[in-house]
Amino acid sequence: MSASSRKSEASLEQMVDRLVADLEPVRSPPVAQRLSIGLGVGLVLSLILVGIVFGYRPDMASASLTMIFWAKLAYVSGIGAIALWAVERLARPGVATGNLLLWLLLPTAMMGTLAIVELADGPANLREHLIMGFSAAAAPWRILAAALPPLVGLAWAVRGLAPTRLVFAGAMVGLAAGGFGAASYAMHCQESAAPFLLIWYSLGVLACCFLGAVLGPRILRW
Repeated sequence: MSASSRKSEASLEQMVDRLVADLEPVRSPPVAQRLSIGLGVGLVLSLILVGIVFGYRPDMASASLTMIFWAKLAYVSGIGAIALWAVERLARPGVATGNLLLWLLLPTAMMGTLAIVELADGPANLREHLIMGFSAAAAPWRILAAALPPLVGLAWAVRGLAPTRLVFAGAMVGLAAGGFGAASYAMHCQESAAPFLLIWYSLGVLACCFLGAVLGPRILRW
């Protein structure tokens, strides 16, 4: 190699070194941070909405000492947390969810077991009340309303990331919002029968999941 060729090669290497000297690795989007902000703001607004529109239950102090109160919160919050876990993975392209959604069987099995026990042990003339309660017609719609602020917050968070399966991501955003919205609504609702919670709370959460799936391709596109 001639001296001029070596000099040209050295100059080229120096030019490349100067070009890449100030480059920094591209940081991955702050997925957990965005989801936490979106959910946090949405949940606070949901609790405010429930308090203003429906009012908090007056027996909160005594209700919080009962097992079914915490079982109700564990059921819907568990669904919300598992769906949020799926959202965190769906917000990053190329990350598989695997069998993650099978975890949804855990809170469902818990509440389903309680419902079966209550129906089996309760008097036959009270079974209809255990299923319908006092607010079967209203509870799913109220849960859906309480879930709207978390739905908007999580949609904002995911839209700023990189979801690719928009229908699936939208469904999981809706499911997470529905679960946490139902937990917010529980601050008002005095229904405590497990069959009621299994049917009507689940219906409200699934309605939000369906809404998220429908809106996903429209509101999550980036």
